[in-house]
Amino acid sequence: MEKNRTSDRAKILLVDEDESIFYLMRRVLPKDKYRIYTAGSGREAIGMGTGVCPELVLMDTELSDMDGIELIRQFRAWTDCPILVLSEQSGYAQKVDALYAGADDYIVKSFHEKELAARVYAALRRRIRNAQNTCYEAGELKIDFSKRQVLLAGEEVHFSPVEYRILECLALHAGTVVTYQMLLEKIWGPYACGSSRILRVNMTNIRKKIEKIPMEPSYIVTIPRVGYRMLESCQRSVC
Repeated sequence: MEKNRTSDRAKILLVDEDESIFYLMRRVLPKDKYRIYTAGSGREAIGMGTGVCPELVLMDTELSDMDGIELIRQFRAWTDCPILVLSEQSGYAQKVDALYAGADDYIVKSFHEKELAARVYAALRRRIRNAQNTCYEAGELKIDFSKRQVLLAGEEVHFSPVEYRILECLALHAGTVVTYQMLLEKIWGPYACGSSRILRVNMTNIRKKIEKIPMEPSYIVTIPRVGYRMLESCQRSVC
């Protein structure tokens, strides 16, 4: 396997058991723009991902050591970086499962090299734009989406990965109702049966952490039998 190179550019984690893909990607993605790390298995990808903190993941879902959809979910538990699937499977069900699990795009092999380069560029461009999309701020609560950081009265509040994703989803839709079903599908996927109790437990924990300052407004309002609405942000500027 070719050794990983160093560069100042965007970090990409490439996950595939076919080593020929590694050489193809290094030819397609210019080395002056991207820093490519490679993993030949799902477990290697998990270990390398948490160490490297990639800005984009390119991955095959056909892995011998673990289910590729589960790998996407594990990435989504701690990172919101774009995930692009490269797969020989072109079926509707495979695409739907990958996208609901958290993938941002699904590219069927074989693909045109210029198309892949364009999709990588577009995904990274959206990530930069979203990061500049600022933060949520209302009362004493501030959420910096780019840093995945939550502050209450200037003090950092720590959340589990699932709690943060729920809070982030509500904050990104602040002022509008987010239904229970939307949250369940967003966090646990389209087949999230039996997760409603887990959602309620996580919401209780979130509220305990952000609603403990006297006289502060209730940041999250429950809409009975429908969902939740988060207090509208007073600003949407770069944190």
